[in-house]
Amino acid sequence: MKYCTGNLGRVFVVRLEHGDIVHECLESLAEKEKLEAAAVIGVGGADMDSLLVVGPEDGRRIPPVRPMTHLLHEAHEIVGTGTLFRDDTGRPLLHMHMACGRKDRTITGCIRSGVRTWQVLEFIVIELLDCNARRMPDPLLGIKLLDPTAQGSGNRQGESE
Repeated sequence: MKYCTGNLGRVFVVRLEHGDIVHECLESLAEKEKLEAAAVIGVGGADMDSLLVVGPEDGRRIPPVRPMTHLLHEAHEIVGTGTLFRDDTGRPLLHMHMACGRKDRTITGCIRSGVRTWQVLEFIVIELLDCNARRMPDPLLGIKLLDPTAQGSGNRQGESE
């Protein structure tokens, strides 16, 4: 386990409108408002043709290959939670998973491939201050992972033995 500490900053109340792409809008907000780190929760609707990543084809293979995706064929009710941190290049990257339900079925996955707003999605974005964690490239997995102990961080940090 690796960790760091931080403090709470500003709180943003965000409404996305019909057709907005979730990760693009929230990353744009982070850029505009100079958010370095945040926790994100959301509720609302995901439109048809939204795409979720629902796992790698082989969950034991490292590095993972062939991500499985699920296309929403109808509008779904959603609840989602995630984190937003800058990467090694300074770009904000949202990592969010959503549970998308319709009637008696629910599918859960990562929204990175593009979830489109159906009518309205509401988000609360809670800024984390004094937290220099970053998403850093992981050569083994081939993705950018959250690194709470990124070099140069001025916050209290730790690592389990």
